[in-house]
Amino acid sequence: MHAPDVNSAHIIFGWDPLWVSSILFVVTYAVIVSEKVNRAVASLLGAGLMIMLGVLNQETAISGIDFNTLGLLIGMMVIVAITKRSGIFQFVAVWSAKKVKASPWGILLMLSAVTAVFSAMLDNVTTVLLIAPVTLLICHELDLTPYPFLFAEIFSSNIGGTATLIGDQPNIMIGSAVNLTFNDFILNLAPIVPVILIVTLAIIYAIWGRKLHATEEARQRIMRFREHDAITDTRLLKQSLFVIFLVIGGFVMARPLHMEPATIAMFGAALLLLLSNLGSNAEKQSENVHNTFGKVEWVTIFFFVGLFIAVKGIEEAGLLEILADKALDLTGGDLTLTAMTILWVSAIASALVDNIPFVATMIPLIKSMAPTFGGAENLAPLWWSLALGACLGGNGSLVGASANLIVAGFAERAGHRIRFLPFMLLAFPLMILSIIIASLYIYLRYL
Repeated sequence: MHAPDVNSAHIIFGWDPLWVSSILFVVTYAVIVSEKVNRAVASLLGAGLMIMLGVLNQETAISGIDFNTLGLLIGMMVIVAITKRSGIFQFVAVWSAKKVKASPWGILLMLSAVTAVFSAMLDNVTTVLLIAPVTLLICHELDLTPYPFLFAEIFSSNIGGTATLIGDQPNIMIGSAVNLTFNDFILNLAPIVPVILIVTLAIIYAIWGRKLHATEEARQRIMRFREHDAITDTRLLKQSLFVIFLVIGGFVMARPLHMEPATIAMFGAALLLLLSNLGSNAEKQSENVHNTFGKVEWVTIFFFVGLFIAVKGIEEAGLLEILADKALDLTGGDLTLTAMTILWVSAIASALVDNIPFVATMIPLIKSMAPTFGGAENLAPLWWSLALGACLGGNGSLVGASANLIVAGFAERAGHRIRFLPFMLLAFPLMILSIIIASLYIYLRYL
């Protein structure tokens, strides 16, 4: 662990940088969790104070920003923003509904499966942004309450997103920090995802499956939908699918090619921007590019920037090293106990607060445990425990993951408010069940 890069006597009238950074981080975290101030604003203020109060200098602060994570996020956001304009996501949703003859349970099952797959291939936040509005439309046409459908999609998005490097933001952060590839996530996490998804949907069926009924008239309204009408630009669709397959292929081949996922995603974004603007004049190109970049979730990006710097502050001050030592004291340096502790603490913490700042804190904490377990190469069970705990734990409450809040927002605007406590009373036990399954998986495969 590096010592603080400034003289501690210079920091707030000689106060210990460890205490200064700890207080700043805790206050920043509390403000983020409270949602009283926008999370991007809160994280950037915390980051700024880390520098202005002398815990970090600007050079060290910038070194704490994981630009690979940011590049991967921005690249995929641009690709999805352009692809969305083709109408493919609406097409898939309507096509799925018609394939099951507009059966309510069939629709729930199909939309959940689509959500899980899209969440793995794109990311869970983007997926629910695309699927939730279509779900609300279908439920309105069927005269059904959308709650069971949205509940299932929240769970499916977080479960599906667990499977890949790009599926959920915690995975992106872990992969970038530890140099884990797209293939690593597929090989280590994807096998357990279908099991957890099937168990979850089986329980959802036991709760709601037999209660979902629609009149024949309502089902016929859905069957009259023309899914091909959703495709607004066939040329753009072909271009988008070409680039998406190219990017995913790049992710798979990233290690042999000696490339970072961010490079592949950013190149894919640039290529799709080029292809989608071919034949347009300069003015139209400028308009299209501005509109595309306007769709990027810059709030999320700057939230990450502030968060990385805030975590760097407590890392440089030595807090994470102290916490790691305490954690190892509690587990006695036992790998199995440490992995299970990380899995369960991550899950419960991620259910109660946003999993992104939690993971940002845990990454350097786990890294500092490497000497205890004989080197960084022996930490694999801990990284997979963190990924499973953070991603699956996000299902435990409405504030557990960004995707949950987005779905709740859509529902509220449509007049179907999802209340925090009723959601949690059902979601938390379901989440705990998924962590029990994950615990068995981690133990049997790695420990």
